[in-house]
Amino acid sequence: MIIRKSQTELDQMERAGAVVRETLDLIGEHVRPGVTTQELDELAEEFIRSRGGVPTFKGYRGYPASICTSPNAMVVHGIPGPYVLEEGDILSVDVGVTLGGFVGDSAYTFPVGEISEEAQRLLDVGRASLAAAIEQAREGNHVSDIGHAVQKVTEEAGFAVVRSLVGHGVGRAMHEDPQIPNFGEPGRGPLLQTGMTLAIEPMITAGGPDVYLHDDDWSVSTEDGSLAAHFEHTVAVTAEGPRILTRRLEPSLLP
Repeated sequence: MIIRKSQTELDQMERAGAVVRETLDLIGEHVRPGVTTQELDELAEEFIRSRGGVPTFKGYRGYPASICTSPNAMVVHGIPGPYVLEEGDILSVDVGVTLGGFVGDSAYTFPVGEISEEAQRLLDVGRASLAAAIEQAREGNHVSDIGHAVQKVTEEAGFAVVRSLVGHGVGRAMHEDPQIPNFGEPGRGPLLQTGMTLAIEPMITAGGPDVYLHDDDWSVSTEDGSLAAHFEHTVAVTAEGPRILTRRLEPSLLP
């Protein structure tokens, strides 16, 4: 069942989203060679709790950390730990915050120092695909219009979309209906209506679309070892158009 939100509920979700975006900004200031992903996790948890929020991911189905940190070929759900960031890495960071009973969810892939031209192009295309997808989150469109936009931008650039992982509805729960694939024909799936809140999250690779699950039962990496990027915003469908609930409202490190 798709749960539509009132204006008051959207405002509360935006407050949760504000903590998410501030957390990502803070992490971005500390993503550099020599830092461990565990240090980033500790930094994020302390900040989230200082803002009155709760890290949504921590304890979710047994997940042991507050954020997800996925370097290089890892697509999503990387568990923070002793991994030391190196010059040339890329690091996808996914943050969820629960505040006032509502969830904000956003992800960003950071460069670590100087990165290769191909890695930079992957990040650029990932951001572009997210922007194109958000543009489709309009009343009267369909869920598949979002995924089609991701697929078009990504594949035209010569990259691949991960097909076994999806975006999702979000609200009082981290995962709500509908599921949002990042590919497909337009004009299909549920009709988008005012008050729907969606975690739109392109997951793309520099190689093929196939992925595998690590032995930790969380981390997912590309089958061919190619680089992966993950970008995400929580977006509301409104009568005025898409409303990004996890947008940076003030100047920051992130576009």
